[in-house]
Amino acid sequence: MNTILDSVRQLFQSPEPVQPGTYHYQSPPESDRQVRYHLRVDQDGKGLIILNASTVLHLNQTAVEYAYHLVQGTPAKEVARRISARYKTSPAQARKDYLKFQHQINLMLDLPDLDPVAYFGLDREQPYSGAQTAPYRLDCALTYRLPETSSPDLAPTRRVDRELDSAEWKTALDKAWEAGIPQIIFTGGEPTLREDLPDLIAHAENNGQVTGLLSGSPRLKEQDYLDKLLLTGLDHLMFILSPQHKESWEVLSFILKEDLFTTAHITLKPDLIPYLPRFVNTLADLNANAVSFSISEPDNQALVKSLEEARTLAAEKGLNLKWDLPVPYSRHNPVALEIEQERDQSGSGKAWLYVEPDGDVLPAQGVNRVLGNLLRDDWQSIWSSRQDQPAEG
Repeated sequence: MNTILDSVRQLFQSPEPVQPGTYHYQSPPESDRQVRYHLRVDQDGKGLIILNASTVLHLNQTAVEYAYHLVQGTPAKEVARRISARYKTSPAQARKDYLKFQHQINLMLDLPDLDPVAYFGLDREQPYSGAQTAPYRLDCALTYRLPETSSPDLAPTRRVDRELDSAEWKTALDKAWEAGIPQIIFTGGEPTLREDLPDLIAHAENNGQVTGLLSGSPRLKEQDYLDKLLLTGLDHLMFILSPQHKESWEVLSFILKEDLFTTAHITLKPDLIPYLPRFVNTLADLNANAVSFSISEPDNQALVKSLEEARTLAAEKGLNLKWDLPVPYSRHNPVALEIEQERDQSGSGKAWLYVEPDGDVLPAQGVNRVLGNLLRDDWQSIWSSRQDQPAEG
């Protein structure tokens, strides 16, 4: 009788959701298709999967379950049985949906110049509202040093008295990976002034992390140097465009010929407003993958209006507008219009954190509240301290 009752209970019980944690898969060396999957499942059932350490896909709960079975190598028939039992759909439909999911993943693996962050079934209006155990991104300011030709007010050098060395940064990257942080953006100052930048990119890529760079350096026009960054695993770039300088456009044009997802960033200043349409047209002609804008003076209403205009012009030209990537530091701490107007949707301290050259962790660039130090403090205390007191702007 107990056997019959157990069978009845199993018939009406839904399979358990995927347990929070991280799951990994790497294809065997003899496989024709070489892939690496890293799946992170959060407490709310949502999560993300990293494809070949180059693209982060945000997933809703159903997509997480499909991704889990993809990582585990579960046969499609068994996936269909489990999903149909859990979501009360037919096995045929569940199998069809799973195979469609696999197909979409394979397409993304084959696409060149792929956006480093994409969304599968996640509402973009509230992308940071779930229960997370770690942010999705860490913005690492390797240095606050700048080229000699730069204005000294572009980086808050007074906040730090040292830079982590290569070994210390690698330890910090490992700690971030162990915490489940899938994406690293190397910023500054000017990060290409660190000669160990290629080595740090390679280390993060070997971990499985998606790597990005924020730079406006003319060094990126040096083919050998750019090739070195690409070969070490750099996945995407935000190029800091100085639109009033011809050389900056030449560097951007050179970069856009490479297989590298590149976002062009312009910080709008009062003297640049009249030339905004020309800048956007040129970016469209160059086939920039994406564009980003910020303003030098958030209280300047003319600049706020120009930011709205830039957003409209970019949309009209079919340019992908990025609003949630880090932007160059300045004393004005420029921010995107969406963040300024809808601060409750900002990912600061939730989707991303900011690490200063000495390892101190802030909720975001320009939010001068130290949550801890990535080398000295354990991750849980850093993550928990976000809620200890309100962030300062």
